[in-house]
Amino acid sequence: MLHILLLLLVCQLVGEVVVRAAGIPFPGPVLGTMLLLLLLVLRRDIPARLERLADGILSHLSLLFVPAGVGVMLHLARIQTEWLPLLISLVVSTTLTLAVTALVFLGAMRWLRLHDTESGT
Repeated sequence: MLHILLLLLVCQLVGEVVVRAAGIPFPGPVLGTMLLLLLLVLRRDIPARLERLADGILSHLSLLFVPAGVGVMLHLARIQTEWLPLLISLVVSTTLTLAVTALVFLGAMRWLRLHDTESGT
């Protein structure tokens, strides 16, 4: 289990190093996650240990929201004065996220239908 956790941390580290070295305005952990995805696609399966570790991490995901909640409470006065731009940005970003997710889903469905048709299944 420890070497699987090390794999996750190494992927994150590689993502951070590449982003910082290249000066790319992109989150290093996201690039690391994309690297992990690439490794899993090349492997063509998900190791059972990685799946168990991911399930364990996801079961405690709500703990990651505690720092954000503390940050909101620390800056409550600023939020009260700048609530309108915050509200607009939240609504716009949520709407864009939903739209992009729907488009990606539709594209994936079309791709899968095309792939199934080509393979004859």
